[in-house]
Amino acid sequence: MCCASYSLCIRWIIEPTEGHIFIDGVDISELGLHTLRSRLTIIPQDPVLLSGSLRMNLDPFQNHTDEELWDALENCHLKQFVQNQQAGLHFEVTEGGDNLSVGQRQLICLGRALLRRTKVLILDEATAAVDLETDDLIQRTIRIAFNNCTILTIAHRLNTIMDSDKILVLDKGRIVEYDTPQSLLEDQNTIFYGMCKDAGLV
Repeated sequence: MCCASYSLCIRWIIEPTEGHIFIDGVDISELGLHTLRSRLTIIPQDPVLLSGSLRMNLDPFQNHTDEELWDALENCHLKQFVQNQQAGLHFEVTEGGDNLSVGQRQLICLGRALLRRTKVLILDEATAAVDLETDDLIQRTIRIAFNNCTILTIAHRLNTIMDSDKILVLDKGRIVEYDTPQSLLEDQNTIFYGMCKDAGLV
């Protein structure tokens, strides 16, 4: 896992005017936008749901079987909830998911990511708006289901990135620290150590 900034995924939205972004040693400016987007999955801070069936929200392009959807729901801890709905996979989601809790909306986004199975997963403060219990469910699922993926995490809660391979600390948009969590914590003068101390993690 890595802690990253928005700049790492900016080309997913628009073309950069200068510089290079490398993910897993690949210069993403050399990839077509369609190819790049097909290799990335983003779980945003504010879950994006559309009015329509739960099935459509999980699998908008209808690439997966019902069995695969139920497996994803089980892995994102929503299977029991959906089973309790009379319509099941055809449970109607209202505009923006207003008939679901914030935690349930975020778990649906996690289920969508589980189905896509891309090589790169970007967590954009994905658990900032959910309770600690849902945060724990999401983090445990990510560690198991995406253990062979590259994960870029924009962190809200520092405890969610403590087992990352590398931590990138920005100050006023500039990189000030980049190292393993262990190395940054061994130096009490680092900004990362100070943030962890303030959070009660050291």
